Amino acid sequence: MTDKILIERKGAVSTLRFNDPASMNALTPAMARTLHEMLVDEALIARAIVIAGSDRAFSTGANLKAAMPEDMTGFDVGETLEQDYNPLMAAIRDLPVPVISAVQGAAAGVGASIALACDIIVVGRDAYFLEAFARIGLIPDGGATWLLTRAVGRVRAMEMMLLAEKIPAQKAYDWGLVTRLVDTDHVDQTAADIAQRLAAGPTRSHALIRKAAWHAADSDFAATLANERLWQKEAGETPEFAEGLAAFLEKRPPKFN
Repeated sequence: MTDKILIERKGAVSTLRFNDPASMNALTPAMARTLHEMLVDEALIARAIVIAGSDRAFSTGANLKAAMPEDMTGFDVGETLEQDYNPLMAAIRDLPVPVISAVQGAAAGVGASIALACDIIVVGRDAYFLEAFARIGLIPDGGATWLLTRAVGRVRAMEMMLLAEKIPAQKAYDWGLVTRLVDTDHVDQTAADIAQRLAAGPTRSHALIRKAAWHAADSDFAATLANERLWQKEAGETPEFAEGLAAFLEKRPPKFN
């Protein structure tokens, strides 16, 4: 299955690229499991990860032709979420390094969820997001109901999910759904530049920032303050903080190893 997800390494940055243009990078359960394994493995050696697609599509979501049996009697459509896609989404949340998505063309279904679960979302002007589940009588998955309502609010999220209309890149940017809007031919380079910048930063600090932010999304203010106190202590005990503080006092750029 690795031929459908390519690994590109440059310095401390790993890029995982969907590579099934015939299906516009539609995902199978096996691809979801492979991506999960690759992310975990690359996080052991990389300091930042980029998830990218191809020119026409980041990913059009689950490959229904590959996922649906001929006999649907008693078939549990949600089972693959529990076994394959939900563990993948949880892995993205729990990675100890920053994750950047580079989106060109279509980002639909669980493909959109993967893109939107990343920390920094770079999109080309030709990109669009689509939650088409209602068209076939299903509900958004891959954590989409959580991701969308927190990114753009309940009302806009409802419009996306109920009307199942394409949200073009400019609207996605205006709504705050994505972080960077660039010319389409600059998507990969912009994502790579951001990843290299993050890879040169304080890795443990980045890991704790990610952890604190994900927890904050589901916590009240008091719990968030308590978590920040706990993890600030942890960050303050790292060599990265010692270097960052020394660089600040010496008025020089920090050098994080």
